[in-house]
Amino acid sequence: MFAQLKARFGGPLAMAMLTLLGMWLIVMVTLPQLQMIDYSLRPNLLPAEVGGPKDGWTLDNYVTLFNNDIHRGIFFKTLWSSILVTVLTLIVSYPLAYYLAKVATPRQAALCLLMLIVPFWINEILRTYSWFIILAFRGPLNEILLALGLIERPIRFLNGDAGVMVGMVYAYILFMVFPLYNAIESLDDNQIRAARDLGAGTLRTHRRIVIPHAKPGIATGSIMTFMLAAGSYAVPALLGSPGSRWFTQIIYNWFFEGGNWNQGAAYAFLLLVLCIGFMSLVMKFFKVGLGDIAK
Repeated sequence: MFAQLKARFGGPLAMAMLTLLGMWLIVMVTLPQLQMIDYSLRPNLLPAEVGGPKDGWTLDNYVTLFNNDIHRGIFFKTLWSSILVTVLTLIVSYPLAYYLAKVATPRQAALCLLMLIVPFWINEILRTYSWFIILAFRGPLNEILLALGLIERPIRFLNGDAGVMVGMVYAYILFMVFPLYNAIESLDDNQIRAARDLGAGTLRTHRRIVIPHAKPGIATGSIMTFMLAAGSYAVPALLGSPGSRWFTQIIYNWFFEGGNWNQGAAYAFLLLVLCIGFMSLVMKFFKVGLGDIAK
């Protein structure tokens, strides 16, 4: 990396950039994570007991999750729900990314990208509240369905995980579309034409040509979407019902309602391990490395 930066910007500037990057990684990433691990391994003590004989490393905070049936169930439910959000976002984003990269004219692509980006100029909380209004029991969606005669009575879209899924797919679609768009755009159009000239249909062309080429984009989008979904708090808090709690809500409760930062740190670290494990599995499944994802 240093050699590439040196060739482009010169030795002093390259060294300064790497130094700043290293400081940022240490101060903003490494040290907070190490402190979180230290917190997670210590019991929740009174101020007078800190530094005393009880103040030592223990795994009790981690054992709490596996002894609590409710929290353990929410943990695994968050895992599967985040995977489902990732799959749904990929299904929605792939046709859109292909259209932008290979079908749309430059003007159409620019207009479509503008329509995608403009709503994200608004705060995520406000965008989530808009879905809360749309999906409400007497909201616009139910009123339209009733007016069209498609339903006889309003549907409780916010009673369960349906509203959370819709809100998350909408909230994180850009993090899937852009990596896919960048990967598909680099595909040579001649390969697609050759596949069609040889008799390959649309599905086979995508399966044999486009998707293999877009694997880095799929992996990058899936990792980003999963990690954002697993770590989301606002969307499940606003669009979820009491029976559709997210693991991040449990972490929030430990930190800010229960006042037990040590237990909250243990839960947060377990969520971090879950995200790292998912990232490793995705990279192994798509047979891509960090260098491929960085492109």
